Amino acid sequence: MAERAKLAVLLSGRGSNMAALLYAAKAQDCPYAIVLVASNDPDAPGLQLAQAEGIATFARPHKGMARSDHDAVMDAAVRAAGADYIALAGYMRILSEGFVRGWQGRMLNIHPSLLPKYKGLHTHERALEAGDSHGGCSVHLVTAELDDGPVLAQTEVAILPGDDADSLSARVLIAEHQLYPRTLAAYVRTRAGHADGAG
Repeated sequence: MAERAKLAVLLSGRGSNMAALLYAAKAQDCPYAIVLVASNDPDAPGLQLAQAEGIATFARPHKGMARSDHDAVMDAAVRAAGADYIALAGYMRILSEGFVRGWQGRMLNIHPSLLPKYKGLHTHERALEAGDSHGGCSVHLVTAELDDGPVLAQTEVAILPGDDADSLSARVLIAEHQLYPRTLAAYVRTRAGHADGAG
């Protein structure tokens, strides 16, 4: 098998999407391997899981730092780990334009709505308030504009009678855990094919 693409995951919390990527990467045919899990919160539970699974971690709190300075520290850590791609997995920071530009076409995010609907926060509440029949999730390339990059894949999740934001969120999270590893793997394979002249 060709050498796996090296992936850094940025997170701020429990890291359930990072876990989905990590366990998908244990399959022999997975085209990526996680080389670093980094966070702006040293107490993020996702870091503990990564450490337990033998993956290098890095944390630097953002408090008291200019956004561009914090991004530069995170960027340096990711590059030092040799990462080819970045996956944002609940990273609750808006990234500076310079950081985004440096990883253009190589940084993915998962967002809990059917983009372009409901960019930003409180996506499930907004879907319910709008009377939508479905919520869902989207994997997209990261651009300088919030939740605005090209959408690579989506999964619709039916909204049930009596759903609230928590119950809908729980089902969308299941969909996220399926969609993110599959979409990332397909994207890496496609780019590898182009790089080899096969695509």
